[in-house]
Amino acid sequence: MKVRPCNIGIIIPCYNEAKRLRVSEYRSFLEKEKQVTIYFVNDGSQDETQEVLESLKLLYPEHIHILTLKKNKGKAVAVQTGMNRALQENQYECLAYLDADLSTSLEECLLLAGKISKQKQFIFGSRIKKVDNQIQSKTSRMIIGRILASIISKMLHLSVYDTQCGCKIFSSYWAALVFKNPFLTSWLFDVEIFYRLIHVFGRKKLIPQIAEVPLKNWVNVDDSKVELSYGIKVWFDLYKIYKHYGKN
Repeated sequence: MKVRPCNIGIIIPCYNEAKRLRVSEYRSFLEKEKQVTIYFVNDGSQDETQEVLESLKLLYPEHIHILTLKKNKGKAVAVQTGMNRALQENQYECLAYLDADLSTSLEECLLLAGKISKQKQFIFGSRIKKVDNQIQSKTSRMIIGRILASIISKMLHLSVYDTQCGCKIFSSYWAALVFKNPFLTSWLFDVEIFYRLIHVFGRKKLIPQIAEVPLKNWVNVDDSKVELSYGIKVWFDLYKIYKHYGKN
């Protein structure tokens, strides 16, 4: 079944992305998709990210916005900043966020966005490896990710396979609910998103309105922005989240 086109704003958080930004892919996408606006949030980059973004905006001034944070605030703040700016425009049917390196492609994000409806208000990609898709990730990263995902699923009391996939799409109304307040953590804010929705709707009413969709393609980029030391801090962040939201 063909999905309908969606008027969408896509938030792209950027931190020192000058060498990783796939400019040709952004250009190719924007040449074809005129119903899409991209909000790049430069999160205090110390390289030439700003210059690269401005060069891209010159080519597509009506479809690119650049928001610049003077200091690095982390992914959660960058995404929230972009979401709230897009919500102020009051013109989008749905809003999404993606990683700047396009590990999930813009095309696949748009395809998933077409599934947003009155019945499905939140669609999120999932890196489920199957025989008919291409999910490329290091074995060590995949193992650690599965352990973390299993713990998070038990915390949430939801059968979610992959809360941390960087492709998430919301109806504009739900985006306003989720991104109204600051997040407790920078890299695990995805988990907070689920807790916030559980708090608003309850698990029973939430489940029919969300969908986890296996991605067709996902490519791991070696130059991760997550510090190795975060492998320890992540458990403290999980505890902080559970302590704050866990009673819901």
